[in-house]
Amino acid sequence: MQNLLRSLICFIAVVCFIAVGSVVMAEENPAKDAANQAGSSRYISEAPLPKGWPEPGPYKQVTRKSYPAYRAAFTPNQSPNSGFRRLFSHIKSKGIPMTAPVEMTMQEGANDEMQMEEMAFLYQSTQVGQAGKDGEEVVVRDVPAQETLSYAWQGLRSKSSIARARKALDEALAAQGLKAGGYRLLGYNSPFILPWRQTHELQALLR
Repeated sequence: MQNLLRSLICFIAVVCFIAVGSVVMAEENPAKDAANQAGSSRYISEAPLPKGWPEPGPYKQVTRKSYPAYRAAFTPNQSPNSGFRRLFSHIKSKGIPMTAPVEMTMQEGANDEMQMEEMAFLYQSTQVGQAGKDGEEVVVRDVPAQETLSYAWQGLRSKSSIARARKALDEALAAQGLKAGGYRLLGYNSPFILPWRQTHELQALLR
């Protein structure tokens, strides 16, 4: 019970952090970020990953990764904190344990900046809960197994860090003759982890 409460508190914070305003929170200080990351990039786990999911990383390079089929509750990102409230209410009412990461479906926004379209809480496995609608704005979907190109980093989730990850992914896609069917951003840590130790991962979903 204590472990569950700790996970709930931790991930209430992380989803609030993700949902406030937009997916981009602050501008980073590149020099400070590089100094803090030098030789110290290490994933800090605060909650279990879904069954079969690889850990994030390696950091600051593009890698190809395979993900098994999974189940998740999705909701549109219509206003600050709205996604969090709906998803938290959903898992609380259904007795669904929390996991990491929080998934954000990304789309092109103004000025070629990526913006969050949907937020999702991932279930532990496809054996937990069931697919279908929960009210008007939450839908639980079974997502098929996916191949991705992934770029992970530790530090702030900022306009510049997301743009840097997107640039690295798009260059790798072009070099390998691949096409992206979409993008998603995975957030692994809560604000209880120091900003330069937080792990994020932008992924191009391969067609």
